[in-house]
Amino acid sequence: MSLNSIRPWRNIYRRESRQIMVGNVPVGGDAPISVQTMTNTLTTDVAATVAQVQAAADVGADIVRVSVPDVESSTALKDIVKASPVPIVADIHFHYKRGIEAAQAGAACLRINPGNIGSPERVKDVINAARDHGCSIRIGVNAGSLEKHLLDKYGEPTPDAMVESGMDHIKILQDHDFHEFKISVKASDIFMATAAYQKLAEATDAPIHLGITEAGGLTSGTIKSAIGMGNLLWAGIGDTIRVSLSADPVEEVKVGFEMLKSLGLRHRGVNIISCPSCARQGFDVIKTVETLEQRLEHIKTPMSLSIIGCVVNGPGEALMTDVGFTGGGAGHGMVYLAGKASHKMSNDQMVEHIIEEVEKKAALIEAASSE
Repeated sequence: MSLNSIRPWRNIYRRESRQIMVGNVPVGGDAPISVQTMTNTLTTDVAATVAQVQAAADVGADIVRVSVPDVESSTALKDIVKASPVPIVADIHFHYKRGIEAAQAGAACLRINPGNIGSPERVKDVINAARDHGCSIRIGVNAGSLEKHLLDKYGEPTPDAMVESGMDHIKILQDHDFHEFKISVKASDIFMATAAYQKLAEATDAPIHLGITEAGGLTSGTIKSAIGMGNLLWAGIGDTIRVSLSADPVEEVKVGFEMLKSLGLRHRGVNIISCPSCARQGFDVIKTVETLEQRLEHIKTPMSLSIIGCVVNGPGEALMTDVGFTGGGAGHGMVYLAGKASHKMSNDQMVEHIIEEVEKKAALIEAASSE
């Protein structure tokens, strides 16, 4: 029996959407919510870009986007796609030829605004290239680059203006009988973005790419994204996400997964439950958790670990985790396995011992799942 069946208040009912494919990754429908990021290397530097894609994939990225602003980048994209372990989305802004070249280079998806590509004939050429090469499309509406006629109509960027822009672009694709698309309506203002996404979710059954654009640095951007995207995900809106941070793309992926894990929407790696520490702590909780986060990054198996500084909340938290450690006294703490007190361990040896226990538990879970 699942936790959701006995605790219905934990349920999130996802919005029904069509499913499309981004390479070999399903997006929408009943597919897991995928996590994306974007490289910040020069696309023409194939080695650096592939290294960044690989680093993002290593921490769980399902899809990675690469900017394709010029013909040199289109040429490099072919080699990047070949070397990438995950589907590559080509970020196209205005030049229709870049979209055609990216599709020919093997991009799994084109990020475009059909209305910005140019004449109807040019739009048709890009759509046909995507169709011919099995490439999906993301319509990317951004509050900072809305069409002039919509700004004239609404006076400023608004949720209604963003959704109208998105629906206009959807019509262009549908008029060409192209339906392999997803859509985003991003803004840096979390109120505008969430309102736009809520309206969009009611207006179309297309898969939704979720994000708060230009959210800021690692700390501030994480907070803004968690508030805006977290509320939408909690409401069942969102089929694929990117956390936009002024930080290493690897951090975007980590934050994205933590967001999904906190809502029970994705399960990957070790979920560490730890206290903020106080004068009661029997060991240095902050330093211990920091070390464990780094040392356990290689674990992909979903499991839980509680690290609590004292016996006030420690035993209770350990009851609900796969592995736990609760601070005690005289330089020792209690190790919990599968929710039960197992044995004492000295603080000096605790980190290595916890890592050993987590790795052992992960191996058992993997073995059981493969039977």
